This record gives sequence, structure tokens and C-alpha cells, in this order.
Amino acid sequence: MDVMNFFESIFRWFHVVAGIIWIGVLYFFNWINGPFEGTLDAETKKKVIPELRPRALFWFRWGAAFTWVTGVLLLLIVYYHGRAVFSADSGWSLRAIIMIALVFVAPFIYDALVNSFMKELQAAFIGGVILSFVLLLLFDYVGGFSVRGYAIHLGATFGTIMAFNVWFRIWPAQQKIITAIKEGNPPDAALVGLAGLRSRHNTYMSVPLVFLMLSQHSLGWATNPITLTIVVLAGWGLVYHLYDRAPKVKGF
Repeated sequence: MDVMNFFESIFRWFHVVAGIIWIGVLYFFNWINGPFEGTLDAETKKKVIPELRPRALFWFRWGAAFTWVTGVLLLLIVYYHGRAVFSADSGWSLRAIIMIALVFVAPFIYDALVNSFMKELQAAFIGGVILSFVLLLLFDYVGGFSVRGYAIHLGATFGTIMAFNVWFRIWPAQQKIITAIKEGNPPDAALVGLAGLRSRHNTYMSVPLVFLMLSQHSLGWATNPITLTIVVLAGWGLVYHLYDRAPKVKGF
């Protein structure tokens, strides 16, 4: 038995299942539960939210954790051990290692940018597209990555930022928000804004992330950073449309 192929299959299986749980709950929060909670009065919120949100957030945060961990393990097996990350004329170098490290420090750069000038959706949208293009250029021309390599590393950057948001921004804020609602107190508006903003950012990043993860063997047409940046832009346009559509879906 090929041990590496066995572990790759197992990790990929867990990665996909955990990802479905995580992203499914993310979409539930943003396109279903958000508009629904807006229809509730204060007393109903006091009863419903402390029961509903903690249950959903359990699957949300652990789905994020298992998706991220198994994703890193797949990177190690397929892209680093199997060298799929590199183009034919490149290999391991200090520049490549720095580009890989950039994926894991990206959440802290993102956090600083959001706290400075990317709080508004329009600024985050434009800034995100530009930064995605810059990252792809760096992965390609500095890291010497293959098309598959720089596509998966942009996806890994999105996924790492999203997991950071879940565990270090959304979950801590929601714990305080839910506690306040349960006690009949108005939650801190800053915390509500923080959790909502980071959840919205995660939703935008999730759609191009899914493409970058699942299209690894059909990227023949996406042979440069420009086309993949267009994919990111198209994915964010789709999310914008779905946000616009979600409040229009009504109950009976």
C-alpha cells in the first residue's frame, strides 16, 4: 500500500467534510439566520439566540479548525513533499520558503489592514482584489510556484485568514454578544459590528476559495495571475448578488 496516497485520501476526505460543515454554517448565518433574526422582537431574541447561536457556532468553529488543519496536512503531502507547488524550472529556495510563510502571517497583515482602512465593504472589496493579484504575482515570480502552486496558496491564504477570523474575532465577540442577549442587555455595538464584518469577509473569501481548492486539475485555461484575479472578482460579485437576494426570501 502506498502510505502517502492513503494519508492523502484520508486527509482530503476529512478536509472536504469539515469544509462542508464550516462553509454551510457560514452561509446559514449570513443568508438565512441574519435576515431571520431581524424579524424577531427583543423577547423572542432573548429566548432563541442563546439556544441557536452556540449550537451553530460549535459546528462553525470546529469545522473551521479541522478544515484548516487537514488543509495544511494536504499542502505538506501533495505540494511540498510531492513538489506540485513548483514550476518545472524551480524548486526549494529561501524565496519560496518566505512566500509559503507569507500564507501563515497573512491573517495578521489582514487584521492590521482591516483595522486601519478596510473597514468599509467597498474598500475591502477593492483592496482585496488588488492584494489577491499582488499575492499571485509574488507566488509566481518570487516563489517560482506552478499555476497549481500559486492558485492553492491564494486559497490557503484565504482559508487561513478565515480560520483566524472564526477563532480570534467572531467567536470571542459572539460569546459576549450571546451572553448580553441572554441577560436581557443590549450587546456592545462594536462587538456586533466586528463579528458581522469578519463573517461577511469570510463569506466573500469562501466562494473563490472553493474554486481555488476544487479546480486544481482543470486550471489549464487559468494560466496566469490575471485570470485567477478575475475569478476572485467574479466570485465576490456572486456573493454580493446573494447578499442582495437573501433578505428578499420570506417565510410563510
